[in-house]
Amino acid sequence: MAWTIDATHSNIGFAIRHMVVSTTRGHFTAVSGTLNIDEATPANSWVQAEADVASIDTHDANRDGHLRSADFFDAEKYPKITFKSTNVTKAGSDYKVTGDLTIRDVTKSVTFDVEYSGIIKDPYGLQRTGFTATTKISRKEFGLVWNGLLETGGAVIGDEVKLNLEFEATQQ
Repeated sequence: MAWTIDATHSNIGFAIRHMVVSTTRGHFTAVSGTLNIDEATPANSWVQAEADVASIDTHDANRDGHLRSADFFDAEKYPKITFKSTNVTKAGSDYKVTGDLTIRDVTKSVTFDVEYSGIIKDPYGLQRTGFTATTKISRKEFGLVWNGLLETGGAVIGDEVKLNLEFEATQQ
């Protein structure tokens, strides 16, 4: 079955260490994509999704502006973050979805642990599905290398980024 991601009920979130002692969280407010679900043969399932880099929101306008700049995402030159699955496998009652994640024109294979919520019919007659996907990536591997050093020896920003995707989709 083919599905369209419902952007108003979906979220691409991230978390990264800041100043060694805390975690900064944010998300992208503009997301879109399509997916196919084949519960009988998961290998026939796939997902394509993207986020508009300019929609980054960490609840701090100055930080968001810096993240959009060439020091980080360079939103003007690389306006989209994309993911295209290459393999879907069953993992117990959940799934593993591997695919190509592209940030700043750098593409790396990543695997998400996916918790599938099933399919329901909503009060408006639409078929809906949902899932939560998590993984960790190295921001430096995607060219996001800006950093500063603390007097105590640590980095201002950690390298490991935890991604948490919450998607709801409607049948096309």
